[in-house]
Formats: sequence, C-alpha cells, structure tokens
Amino acid sequence: MAGTTLEERIDIFESGEKGEASWRTARRLPIRQRTVQKWRRRGRLFGRAGLHSQMGRPKTGALGSYSIEMSDAIRRWRRENPGWGALTLRTELALREAFQGQKLPSRATIARFLKEEGFIAAREPSVELPNGASGQIDHAHQLWELDARGYEQVPDVGMVTLINLNDRFTHARLLSYPCWLGQSRVERHANTEDYQACLRLAFMQWGLPEAIQLDHESVFYDNTSRSPFPTRFHLWLTALGVSMTLIRVHQPKDQGMTERSHQLWHQQVVQGHTFADWSALYSALENRRSFLNYNLPCRTLGDRPPLVAYPEATHAGIHYYLDAEAEMLDLDRVFRYLALGHWFRRISQSGTLSLGRQIYCLGTEWKRQQAEINFDADLHQLRFFNEAGDLISARPIKGITKEALMGDIADLSLLPAFQMMLPLDWALQQNARLFETIP
Repeated sequence: MAGTTLEERIDIFESGEKGEASWRTARRLPIRQRTVQKWRRRGRLFGRAGLHSQMGRPKTGALGSYSIEMSDAIRRWRRENPGWGALTLRTELALREAFQGQKLPSRATIARFLKEEGFIAAREPSVELPNGASGQIDHAHQLWELDARGYEQVPDVGMVTLINLNDRFTHARLLSYPCWLGQSRVERHANTEDYQACLRLAFMQWGLPEAIQLDHESVFYDNTSRSPFPTRFHLWLTALGVSMTLIRVHQPKDQGMTERSHQLWHQQVVQGHTFADWSALYSALENRRSFLNYNLPCRTLGDRPPLVAYPEATHAGIHYYLDAEAEMLDLDRVFRYLALGHWFRRISQSGTLSLGRQIYCLGTEWKRQQAEINFDADLHQLRFFNEAGDLISARPIKGITKEALMGDIADLSLLPAFQMMLPLDWALQQNARLFETIP
C-alpha cells in the first residue's frame, strides 16, 4: 500500500463509493489494481480516517528520514514526467520554495527511492563513452556538436526529429530544435534548410563558433562519391567562417555528449507530455534550456551546471544577424577552400559530368573517360583534365553564389528568436559593437 499520496487514497475511496471499477481507477491514476482494492477495503473498515494511517506509521525505505510531503512530491513529479531522473528530481526539490531550508536527499537516495517505487527497472551498468575528438578543446565555442535524434510521432504536432546542439568544452545545451517533418513527408530526416534554420537560431543567440562537428549524413557529406565535393551546407558554413569537421565513419561515440543529449532532451521535455502545436513544443524546449544550463548539475563539470561553471560561455563573441547574413558571407573563403581539393568523375555517354549537383558539358569526344578536376581560386574556374593528364577544359564554377548558399530564409523572420538588427550596414554595426569586445 506504499507509494500513494493522501490525495490519491481519497480519490480511490470516493471513486469506489461512486461505483467506479477498481481496474478503471488503477488505469486512470495509474497504480496497481491490488493497491486500489486494499485502500477501498481500509476505507470501508475505518472510514476516511483510515486513509491517513500511512502518514502516521513508522517511516521506512530510502526516504524514511524525510518528510512525507517530499516523498509525495518526488513520486508525483516522476509520474507526471517519466523522463526525470534522480538528479533532475533533486534539482527540482532545491528550487521549490516548499522545501527551502530542509535537508535534501542525495541523488543516490532518490535513485533508491525510485527503484523501491518501481519507477526504475533493472539495467546494465553504465559505461562512460570515450571522447573521440582529435586535438585539444580548451575554450568555449571552439567546437559545437550537431546531430539529429531519430524521428517520432508527437501527438497533435506531427512527425518530429529533435536537432540537438551542444558546446563540447562547456557542455552548454545550446539548442534543441524540433524539426517538423509533417504527416506524410517522404524523407524521415532533416534536410539542408532544416539544419540551416537550427543553426541560424543558435547563431542569433550564441554567436558564431569556430567549428562544428557532424556525422556523415548526406546533408553534410557527399556519400555517393569516393571523392566527395563539399555540400551546400558545408560551403555555407565555410562562407560564414565556421569550420566543419566530421566524426569517424560509423563512430557515433565521437559525438558521445550529443548522443546522450538526445535522451536528455526527450526525457526532460517530450516524454509524457502533450503539446497543442509545434509552437508549444518549441517554447517548451526553449524554456527548459535555461534549467539545463543554469540549474541541472553536470558531473563532468564537478556537479556544476554548464553556465555556472563557465559564465563567459553565454556568447561566442562574434555576432550574427539573420538579415545581415548576405553581408557576412565571404565567398573568397569558399574559393580558397575549394582550391585545396580535387575530384574525379566519369564523363557520361553524352559528354557531361556532375559535380556539386551541377552539370558541366565537356564534349562527347571525352565520353566514358575519367576526368580529374581541380579549382583555380583566382579565376573562379574548374579545370578538367583527361586520363593522360592534359587540360581539356576550364569552366566557371556553378552554384557558388550567396543566394544559392543561403537558400530560402524568408520564413525564418517569423520565428520567436528572430532579432532585428540596427538600421546600419554590416561594417558600421561591427564598429558600433566594439565596446563588447573591450575587457
């Protein structure tokens, strides 16, 4: 009969008096049917006073030395939020006025209580994931991790995949963006525009990072060729001055922190909750982010929340404005980057080949040959060589314009995080904000 609040016991008794079947009451609360039957029997024997008897008996169990109100609160929060773990529940206790000044149970004690109450099933011991990043990460916003969680059907919202973004050094939860995939979208994954929308929101709030780490999703990497050409998403980041780095193939542990954040965001916000529409889901994620960054302890940071441990991480220092993006893009960065690579493509029967989703016609005299291609950054031209190494053609590169890299951003101005910029050009705005860089 343990594990019920006084409010629940009164509900059990009164609903029984009104004729509600015990199995319906058990499903509605939800608790075990046998528990419902026992409290109704006690209510019939001792009346309403018998429903209070649990509060007067000796306390036992993990929370036996703590108040009934505290254990009831933990039990209720866990039922309403199935994804909340022991650390989250302890942090919630510390923030509630009703428990100010009281001794709080440890994380381990709350975990034992959850296990006693049947909230936690037996599972294998957790093994810490190794950090697969190359190079030393030693300051905030040096490297962001970006990844999308698997899609799921969210009631009243539709098919959604959470795109999660984290700062590697500070463990700050930068953004969880609910990418809406609709009800009948064929591709069950985010596309280039979705990832750009996510990053634009993050850039407006946090500034521009030095680099972003990603997996080998086709949006980020051309998986169809052994000599891949940079994707539009990759070149867009390059034009903004943000480096892109890829994890090792089939090694998701290289993004261990972000892989774990998928579960964190889902448990903290989505699991066990319903939302009126997409905006409500977006707002819930935004609101919970402050809790994760300022209140929820992070074990890696000595049990300090990320932005408490690193208050300087509230901004990267390089400002971004959506309506100034075209001015911020520097195509010379793209051209210099492309000059570092070369590619191989087979010329078709019709004398054409495809590079970066653009078609180049070289002539049927070169059909079926394999062409080697490089880029001249000064002339902005692709140079094509035949199998003998002879230059057979030089053509202006296609698709490298600011408009092409930016895509359609018209709808982004409707998002709640959109910031209006000063009525000055980009160069004047940078000068106007120099005071923010002065120590």
